[in-house]
Amino acid sequence: SAPDRDTEDNEEEDLGVLDDQRSIILHLLSQLKLGMDLTRVVLPTFILEKRSLLEMYANFMAHPDMFLSITAGATAEDRIVRFVEYYLTAFHEGRKGAVAKKPYNPVLGETFHCSWEVPRDKVKPLVRSNQGSTREPNRGPNNAQQGDDSPGGCYRVRFVAEQVSHHPPVSGFYCECRERRMCVNAHVWTKSKFMGMSIGVSMVGEGVLCLLEHDEEYVFTLPCAYARSILTVPWVELGGKVSINCVKSGYSATVTFHTKPFYGGKVHRVTAEVKHNPTNTIVCKAQGEWNGTLEFTYSSGETKVFDTAKLPVTRKKLRPVDKQGRTESRRLWQHVTKSLKEGNIDGATEHKHQLEERQRTEEKQRAADNTPWTPKYFTKEGDGWLYNNPLWKST
Repeated sequence: SAPDRDTEDNEEEDLGVLDDQRSIILHLLSQLKLGMDLTRVVLPTFILEKRSLLEMYANFMAHPDMFLSITAGATAEDRIVRFVEYYLTAFHEGRKGAVAKKPYNPVLGETFHCSWEVPRDKVKPLVRSNQGSTREPNRGPNNAQQGDDSPGGCYRVRFVAEQVSHHPPVSGFYCECRERRMCVNAHVWTKSKFMGMSIGVSMVGEGVLCLLEHDEEYVFTLPCAYARSILTVPWVELGGKVSINCVKSGYSATVTFHTKPFYGGKVHRVTAEVKHNPTNTIVCKAQGEWNGTLEFTYSSGETKVFDTAKLPVTRKKLRPVDKQGRTESRRLWQHVTKSLKEGNIDGATEHKHQLEERQRTEEKQRAADNTPWTPKYFTKEGDGWLYNNPLWKST
């Protein structure tokens, strides 16, 4: 069936922690040790966001028009710069809402599917080349035959995520646009630890963006996330250095998410630079806030400002819950979500407990039968996980 419109309610009504909830958190914190791994700690249900971590990864794709325009860059320099522009604007939508809430920990084998339809005229087709002239990007030989995947006048971007491992907790996700011949494959291990008044989550792993039209691969990493002031109004801060690297073209980028100094200083600050390694030249610099305004300065002397709050968001499309398979996030967590929306914390906790109990029972059963778990969409390769049917296998 055609994916139905997303009817998601993303409004977070509550603005902070209630008094009775604060005592529960304090009690929980009193039992934790600094630096302790939180993977197996059960956090109270009221700090949960009404969506799974797998869906949060999908929300990083909220600007698919910018994603699709990467491959239209005329030069390798253009393409990596566009990737950095896209990367820096991806986080504010994935982390929406003023209050830091924790997405559901996906259960083993949980999956999430969605798609976006992007009007063709929203994807910048004209590219600036160094001579200052603009020209149409090359239409690859396969572009013409593959229109069947995209609805008329729109490109179709498809996304699938799966929880491929439970100890440690690893998610795989894959996203593609057949017609633009580009895809992303990533695996992320969320490693959380307790740091006093905050909780730190390292997103360990990497992603690879493949642009088949240019035979280029961009390997990238992800920042750490911190939930700060967890007793009052929790908020999310990103921190750490990430890299984006294309071996073929010799271009790489470093993005630094700066954590706020204890006194003074700005919040959510990010800086980036793009470098051509063979000549050791910096071709682009960026600075600003990942959830505010970002200013890019290019080697041509040109500057450009993005206001992440004003960028158009493309709503993702999903099948209705009753048409989803039993491992799909929205269907799997529907009773927890419904209880949270109704403010029924006990009900949410009970449903969540049932899911976790079922997972433990299945885990014990597999151990008894000596049958390892096999993911449905991803296969382990080296340290990472690869989608079974990526675009580069089928073209």
